[in-house]
Amino acid sequence: MKKLFGILLALALLLGCTAAFADPITLTYAEVNPVPATLEENAEKGSVVSDVAWAFKTKLEELSAGEIVVDLQGGGVLGSEKEVLANILGGDTSADIVRISAFALNQYGAKKSVFLTLPYVFGSEEHYWKFVKSDLAKEMLAEAKEVGQPWTGLAYGEEGYRHFFSKVDIKTIEDLKGLKIRVSDDPIMTGLLQGLGASFTPVSFGELYSALQTGVVDCAEQPITNYLSNSFQEVAPYMLRDGHTLGTIELIATDSCFDKLSDEQKAMVQEAADYAMAECEKSVMARQEDAYNKLIEMGCTVNEVEDKSVWQEATKAVLEANIAGMEEIYEAIMALQ
Repeated sequence: MKKLFGILLALALLLGCTAAFADPITLTYAEVNPVPATLEENAEKGSVVSDVAWAFKTKLEELSAGEIVVDLQGGGVLGSEKEVLANILGGDTSADIVRISAFALNQYGAKKSVFLTLPYVFGSEEHYWKFVKSDLAKEMLAEAKEVGQPWTGLAYGEEGYRHFFSKVDIKTIEDLKGLKIRVSDDPIMTGLLQGLGASFTPVSFGELYSALQTGVVDCAEQPITNYLSNSFQEVAPYMLRDGHTLGTIELIATDSCFDKLSDEQKAMVQEAADYAMAECEKSVMARQEDAYNKLIEMGCTVNEVEDKSVWQEATKAVLEANIAGMEEIYEAIMALQ
């Protein structure tokens, strides 16, 4: 019997089937927005960020031939982006791969990431993707690790421009004044509101739907696909497409994730992240158009900002304050247009 087992094991090694004798490694993927349970459902009801999640999962599982399985945890099950990052810093190992808003890393020593949320830095999505493929983007991806944070930047992407949506009709900057507005609780976004003469009300993303429903806040902002995928149109059916900043995103891998992987498997994770972001570039425009059409069909009011010069002037102070000392980086990004 032992001899037979030895022969079978030798054959398995020869055929590269050792994975059949071991449990796969499970990597938990954290996403604050909903992620449909199947690829088919995602095609119909997903968003840009759920596309990224599914592209990463399918590619990594394919590359690893089943040695690695990705467990997609959407809808903020593991907490808000800020909570997940704080938990990682505290030694929590429940998240392995995290999709975050790229600017969030500015609060963790990655100072250059401030450019990824400043108002009106990227004149178009084509401009942004030129940046993503530049050496400057690679330098910025590496910054968090270089300052000692327990994660590695894998790849950049985007989920479309961010717009304001509200319980009342909004068409101009003046319409925002006096409203209780929820944005991410960071100096850039709160500074943006200050420039617009609006008031900031702190609410976690997970509580935003109920906060809008009950009137705790009147207004918030998200990319149009996230607005739809979170059903915010049900409680705030007015959108103003001002595109005040681009929804830049990043995939990161925690140190605890990489600690359980071989160098070959780490390379697979990187390849899967690159693939997911390439798919993001392909899908983002179509997803936004599809979301827009669905919102119109649902009866939402969507107003367009035709002239952004007034908005750019109003938010000029927060831009200038945050590029101080890093003007060369700003000029390099602008030169990519």
